[in-house]
Amino acid sequence: MSAVIDPSQDGHASSPIGEASPRLRPLLAGTPLADGASRTLAFGPSGAVECARFEREVRALAARLPQARFAVNLCENRYRFLVALCAAAVRGQVNLLPSSRAPATVDEVLGRYPDSYCIGDLDLAPLPPRYLRMDETLDQLDGAPLAVDDAALVAIGFTSGSTGQPKPNPKTWGAFRTSTAQNLAALHDLLRADGVTEVVATVPPQHMYGMEMSVMLPLLGAIAVHAQRPFFPGDVARALADASAPPLLVTTPVHLRALVESRVELPALAGIVSATAPLPQELALEAEQRYGCEVREVFGSTETCVFARRRTAHEQAWTPLPGVRVCPQPDGTAIHAPHLPEPVALADLMEVEADGRFHLRGRAADLLEIAGKRASLGDLTRKLLAIDGVDDGAVFQLDEADAFGVRRIAALVVAPGLDEARILAALRRSVDPVFLPRPLRKVAALPRNETGKLPRHALQALLHAQD
Repeated sequence: MSAVIDPSQDGHASSPIGEASPRLRPLLAGTPLADGASRTLAFGPSGAVECARFEREVRALAARLPQARFAVNLCENRYRFLVALCAAAVRGQVNLLPSSRAPATVDEVLGRYPDSYCIGDLDLAPLPPRYLRMDETLDQLDGAPLAVDDAALVAIGFTSGSTGQPKPNPKTWGAFRTSTAQNLAALHDLLRADGVTEVVATVPPQHMYGMEMSVMLPLLGAIAVHAQRPFFPGDVARALADASAPPLLVTTPVHLRALVESRVELPALAGIVSATAPLPQELALEAEQRYGCEVREVFGSTETCVFARRRTAHEQAWTPLPGVRVCPQPDGTAIHAPHLPEPVALADLMEVEADGRFHLRGRAADLLEIAGKRASLGDLTRKLLAIDGVDDGAVFQLDEADAFGVRRIAALVVAPGLDEARILAALRRSVDPVFLPRPLRKVAALPRNETGKLPRHALQALLHAQD
């Protein structure tokens, strides 16, 4: 194993593998099949990996990790991410999950958690500080079944920073087990009842949605996940073809739109799951018709994990998962859930029906009030995207205020066949003049991150670059 660290430098003793505790829970649930064989955990072009081999590789890596409290998990390959995450967990270390591998992002996490090192599977440039690169061939080590304490802090996820500075969100093994049980229940009719369901995911494992749907599901359910993270439509089609039965596609609205517009042929699917951004109903319906399966949208956040679901092509209301209560507040909504130690307040504004289902009405931060008139950034963006010839776009509010103390509204638009004047003229037909974005700038592409989100600082930086 190559490493750019001294394994003895960090001074913190990690917990020994398998330390006795009354709260220890298996790392893998339901490992043996009915015939006594070990179920498949991962698959891909190189073949299948069974749980027994996975545990041996986790033991070997865990025994060789440096002593530290935190491990910044930068693995790109999903299977290697799983091995690194679990190796750190059984050593009593906490996985830090930055929103990207950008050097500035990694440096920020390392600065916030100095007793940490980085672990990954790529030759990154520039090389992160205290970087341990996993070998091409992973060592294996026999031993007792692996377990993790229910109260153990195993991961800290970070918000994408779309509304400000990324914030840490700690997750215990017990919380993950509870939320994963809910997710399995929410997806049960899309999963195989007689065997292992294979999953292909386009979202990175460091994102909480990716963690829930492509990391925790195979650890704690009858799920096998594709070892890679396909990105382009052709790559997604090839990954789906690696499955031995109709697989479940876990993706985002941005990736789903790219698949539909590419006209790429996909094999039969068990279903499609989408999250990270609102899924347009027309896109969900088109995907269902094209691929002959249900498109199920799930609602969650880094702070809450998934807590609701809907079939977007045919319904507007969200159905909370079992045990979840959605409680509107003046400035947002409080989410109560079995896996949350206390209610979590979100900025999303929700309207709850008598049966507990709810409708999303926007975010408190998106609401605009200018000259006694009201609008929302989300609605303005939807009207922008509805213009014929607009491929992508975003309306957002600037930090700077004008001479009257009003923060201006701006827009970035991808529309190769239109000029800015024509776009503004089209907007005037549906938008009050007070809320017309000025400036509005055409760009080649929006600065979306790996999950398709638009960090606000990236939008403002691109706008200033255009100016």
